[in-house]
Amino acid sequence: DEAHKRIGCLYPKARLADGTETTVIAWLWARTAASPNPAAAGAHVPLASSFVLSSKKGKEAIVVPVVENGGWRFGVKTDGVSPDELARARKGTKAARGANFTCLLSGAPIPAAHIKAESMAGRMGARLMAVVAEGERKRIYLEPTAEMEETARRAEPEWRPQQELPDNSRWFSPPDYGMKTYADLFTPRQLAALATFSDLVSEARERVQADACAAGMNPAAPRLAEDGTGAQAYADAVATYLGLCVSRQANRCSSLSFWHSGRQTVEQVFARQALPMVWDFCEANPFSDSSGSFAGQVGYLAKVIEASPVNVQPAAATQADAARNEAPPPCIVATDPPYYDNIGYADLSDFFYVWLRRALADIHPALFRTLLVPKSAELVATPHRFDGSREKARDFFEAGFRDCMARLRAGHNPAYPLTLYYAFKQAETKRGGDGDGATVSTGWETMLAGVIAAGFSVEGTWPVRTELAGNLKKRVAALASSIVLACRPRADDAPMETRRGFAAALRHELPPAIRRLRAENIAPVDLAQAAIGPGMAVFSRNAQVLEANGKPMPVRDALAEINRVLDETLAEAEGDMDAETRFCVAWFEQYGTAERPYGEAEVLCTAKNTSFDGLEKAGVVAGRAGRVRLKRRDELDPDWDPARDRRIVDWECAQHLVRALTAETGGGVAEAARLVDAMGLERAEKARALAYRLYTLSERKGWNGEALACNILATSWPQIRIAAAQRAAGGPPQTEMGV
Repeated sequence: DEAHKRIGCLYPKARLADGTETTVIAWLWARTAASPNPAAAGAHVPLASSFVLSSKKGKEAIVVPVVENGGWRFGVKTDGVSPDELARARKGTKAARGANFTCLLSGAPIPAAHIKAESMAGRMGARLMAVVAEGERKRIYLEPTAEMEETARRAEPEWRPQQELPDNSRWFSPPDYGMKTYADLFTPRQLAALATFSDLVSEARERVQADACAAGMNPAAPRLAEDGTGAQAYADAVATYLGLCVSRQANRCSSLSFWHSGRQTVEQVFARQALPMVWDFCEANPFSDSSGSFAGQVGYLAKVIEASPVNVQPAAATQADAARNEAPPPCIVATDPPYYDNIGYADLSDFFYVWLRRALADIHPALFRTLLVPKSAELVATPHRFDGSREKARDFFEAGFRDCMARLRAGHNPAYPLTLYYAFKQAETKRGGDGDGATVSTGWETMLAGVIAAGFSVEGTWPVRTELAGNLKKRVAALASSIVLACRPRADDAPMETRRGFAAALRHELPPAIRRLRAENIAPVDLAQAAIGPGMAVFSRNAQVLEANGKPMPVRDALAEINRVLDETLAEAEGDMDAETRFCVAWFEQYGTAERPYGEAEVLCTAKNTSFDGLEKAGVVAGRAGRVRLKRRDELDPDWDPARDRRIVDWECAQHLVRALTAETGGGVAEAARLVDAMGLERAEKARALAYRLYTLSERKGWNGEALACNILATSWPQIRIAAAQRAAGGPPQTEMGV
């Protein structure tokens, strides 16, 4: 309320057609740049990745750019949006990946180099696309007005975080477009709002302290930073929570925040661990009652405080460098180690730090002594901290990790396992030589090498569901679990082993472990990570595994062997499937759903002991003019009934189950359960096993959409089984897909 008194004029209400006013939820903007086409005479045109406001079925709304009188403006269409109009709006003015767009006035391409040059020269602008307002249980989309745009530009913030962004385009792309400081990531109105909320933290603290004194708390007791528990410490604690709310507000109050057209909400900046460039962004109204509001941030934090345990045993948290501090023996170690070069936590945290420091520096002076977060001791292999040298970054990480693990081993209680929580995806494919096509990971390799070098052996793997599958993660094949490695000190008399002996032991012990993991419904996206534990247990129980030349076998090669066995184990499931499905898997692995000459299909049919005629009757392939391809899921018969299909195949079953779960009109878990009930559980289990195999093939090919679809089928299996059992028992079917 106090903030609204000071800056509420910057957040006016929207006037509706009937003359009434309503609260604005967000203002949606598109960045602009001068068109390079001479026909546009230097006019600024929109750089928009999408013009969709709402993609919710029955509530579609789009921005409609209108070219008139040699210029352009934005309109809004909310009634009668056709599928074709929605499809065109999804493309915005984007021409390709990255900063490649199309000129709205001339249709000419605007290359990334031109946009970067214009933005680095300070000539990138922004135009208001639409206004989102609160309605009666709905969103109201309004066309922009000159008054709304002028109000936003009128803001004059009293303070700006002028600290520079890191020169690391892997995590920070805005500096490539002239946005060099943290202040550049916010509009003037957003800067004014965040500075106002930050300054009010200390004013609120004074009132809290006065109330605490009036309630009888000791006014002379030390402050919170000095472990006090009186009135001052109580006020410091409340102010700390309010400062965290301001920090949360920054995450939804930046020109990198974006509008989610499906949920019709303001989305946070950190949809992933990076600060990417956002071309069409939204300004949330912190004074609304919807997403992006300050009340919403307070509400989230209040839920955490309510759920926090009270009356527990006293405990202490200490910040220390694990590579340089001794663990007091005997201790139990459970840790989440750094992820090599995958996430730059220190660099990324500066986005929040600049606002936390303004709000809380007087309350926690020791935490906010520096202008930005200290970074030199952070154990990550980031080349930009070593003059771009990958070798120096790698050496720094490896040496630090070895020192850390050695110290932890010296202090760890041998009666308990040391546990490492790791949620780092295997993503590199080793090409050439013996490791051709084998998936490995520098992060996993370096972490495991440090563990083994410190004298630990890996004894087991516990996949733990830790990752929230929300927002961006629902659209990508992101990890669903952390993989917990259980490690114990390796015996001093551990034997030596040859590479041949290791490979034989791996092929004997790993496949049963993989089958157990799959039986426990480990998601396909997590399976490669989960298989590392039992695989490395075979490798690390030996003092060394020796190559034929007598040299120790590297961890990287061991990981490649583990992944080979994983592929072989998943491929074994094909042996239990029908010939048509084996054809489809082989074709999919080579060509996806692309067309190929009929002769290639004939050769593969012979190899898989099937016929093209049989494949056509099964409804899984399409052919014309001497060309053949697999049918896409959207081409399958939507009224398919497995109970009436006279030539049912496992491939078809899997594709229909995936369609039921992923298509907008697919019916979800309830429809999948109906299909399982009709096709029988034995055949449905084969379809589930096939999903694991297809996920692996899709990920290796970079077909993210297919990988995600297969992952959804496998992870939804418990819900499908429950719903199918309810159908068989005559109970109410489950209708929502579990995550």
